[in-house]
Amino acid sequence: MIPNNPVIIPKTAAILVAHNQAEELRRALSALEKSENRELLEILVVDCGSSDSTAALGEEFPGITLLVLPQNFGATKALNIATRTARADFLFLLSPDVEVAPDTVARLTEQLEARADLTGVCPLLVDDAGKALSRTRRYPDREALAPVRAGGELAWVPIPQETLAQERCVVLYPGREALLVRKNFVTGMNYFDERFGEYWADADMAVKIRKAGRRVEMVMGIRAIWHVPAEEASENTVYKSDRVLGAAGLLGKHYGFLGGFGFRVAAMLGALARFDFSLLAALASGKKVGSQAK
Repeated sequence: MIPNNPVIIPKTAAILVAHNQAEELRRALSALEKSENRELLEILVVDCGSSDSTAALGEEFPGITLLVLPQNFGATKALNIATRTARADFLFLLSPDVEVAPDTVARLTEQLEARADLTGVCPLLVDDAGKALSRTRRYPDREALAPVRAGGELAWVPIPQETLAQERCVVLYPGREALLVRKNFVTGMNYFDERFGEYWADADMAVKIRKAGRRVEMVMGIRAIWHVPAEEASENTVYKSDRVLGAAGLLGKHYGFLGGFGFRVAAMLGALARFDFSLLAALASGKKVGSQAK
């Protein structure tokens, strides 16, 4: 006997990790709810101990799964919680600052289903006027991570106009603003490395994708709006420490212990030279986002 209401297994799981971003989430979720083949889309939101109205969004959007954490354990742990919860075969890592079109998720999923040689695909991010935000992150090697050691961020690289005119291009480090990946690759790398706190779990995955001889492509004809926040990185001491320690951990993991250790020591000496004693103390004690919650 065929059941009246057969269980539908979702094909794609959209994962949004948020901390005090209720308004941004509301915009992102409203867009996701308009997605084509909505019944095949699982939407998972992880609230990292927000103090705003994020935890109440579950009532406003009953079709989502809202996972409310008691404290902010860092984005990496939140990603793993959502990944283990997801039933779908594809994971769509999505920033609350990104607003998808109704066909974005379905078209990205079709691209990945059709290409066994790809581990991930991402859309071209555009602004409100539809103008391409023509930049991508540098591949996270020693040279690219150098500015982080001095308290800065990983540099962005403009995408040339001739590349934008192509159908697609390879992206070495797409970040997690809007990235569709195969869940079996994430589980195969034993999920995201929780030695990272808020930053660099996606960079670690990018390195692993390249080492595995796999790749991620950006599809120019699939677009999503990125409402770039005024400040993309927090200047809170714990977050700054997390960025540096995570970068040191990434170097140590993929380029050798001495590289990571030297990076951390150099960052501490730089903080001392700038008389930034709060950052120096945080680096010395290994303080990361979530460390105070463990």
